[in-house]
Amino acid sequence: MIETGSTGFMLLAASLVMLMTPGLAMFYGGLATKRNILGIMIQSFVSLGWTTVLWVTFGYSLCFSGGDGGIIGNLDKAFLHGVSPTSMYTNGKIPEFVFIAYQMMFAIITPALITGAFVNRVNFKAYFIFLTMWQILVYYPFVHMIWGNGLLAHWGVLDFAGGIVVHATAGFAALASVLYVGARVDKNSTPNSIPLVAIGSGLLWFGWYGFNAGSEVAVDSVTSLAFLNTDVAASFATVVWLFLEWSHAKKPKFVGLLTGSIAGLATITPCAGFVPLWAAPIIGGAASVCCYMAVLFKNKMKWDDALDVWGVHGVGGVLGTILLGVFAVKGVNAAGADGLLAGNTSFFLKQVIATLAAATYAFVFTYLMLVIINFITPVKVDEEAEKTGLDYAIHGEKAYDEGAL
Repeated sequence: MIETGSTGFMLLAASLVMLMTPGLAMFYGGLATKRNILGIMIQSFVSLGWTTVLWVTFGYSLCFSGGDGGIIGNLDKAFLHGVSPTSMYTNGKIPEFVFIAYQMMFAIITPALITGAFVNRVNFKAYFIFLTMWQILVYYPFVHMIWGNGLLAHWGVLDFAGGIVVHATAGFAALASVLYVGARVDKNSTPNSIPLVAIGSGLLWFGWYGFNAGSEVAVDSVTSLAFLNTDVAASFATVVWLFLEWSHAKKPKFVGLLTGSIAGLATITPCAGFVPLWAAPIIGGAASVCCYMAVLFKNKMKWDDALDVWGVHGVGGVLGTILLGVFAVKGVNAAGADGLLAGNTSFFLKQVIATLAAATYAFVFTYLMLVIINFITPVKVDEEAEKTGLDYAIHGEKAYDEGAL
């Protein structure tokens, strides 16, 4: 029997997560230079279409069909074979169609997160191949292993809404991309529109309620906990980053404040439905301190991660998943576990090992994949195209008609 309240909520949650991809496009588009706004935005928007094709064709099946205790599922539900409007998700509360749509929105935004690292340096053809292969060989296996009753789930690893599955894998894939592609010709680029960054950041924060609270796949006490944990952690992270940068740069920076909010959101993601509310401010504060230090370290190492994808999403995802191993309390979610503070050292170690293994795999595989793609088509644009800007050099368009009144 369909539970109408949970079904309605999950349709709303799926819609909120879908909105995060245009929000990400605006966030990245505002941070890019004026000559590269469309080039970075199209990389997010193309995922809306192409990832849906992959997901319906075979992606959902590889993630959530068969393969119990394994690395990847099977093709029994390819083209959604055997799924009908009356098919129910395993919790018996919502139609399977709704779950398919909800998880598809995660698949759409995850590879798009990576694009901020290599803004205005990568050919669109190479990116399209990357988008396809990265999902199949990185994203799908980790979805199955953690959320599809696969290897890591059987081992006892937890990830409420994507600390490993989304942020750690995407963040360390971003770092691999930066190291492979190399630095921009003009690294002294400034955001073309901070108001656009703010709009994108607001949409991401808004959509994140569906991202985290919706991951309970029902409406219950855990849903409300995940919702509030998300907001509290993000708010504390926002304020901590503001004061950190204010102290370091001697001025309160708006872009820094917005970046801090994303760091807090990424870090609370794996913890949202498994930790008590009192842990959320600690997690949010730790997110800003660690991610801010990661960005400073990146600058010192001269890694040209243009939009700090590794420092925010990669470090935030790893930190959040490890902190889940510290603060988790089974009393707040019976499907969870007790963490280090509750005396469960074993669970904490599993979280640490799984997170570091996932980050390492995503980094190594992404680097090797870019090497292979480069044999098919050049990954990096030439210097002339980079100086011209990808909007015009590759797409033949401009974000703004500067000659219009």
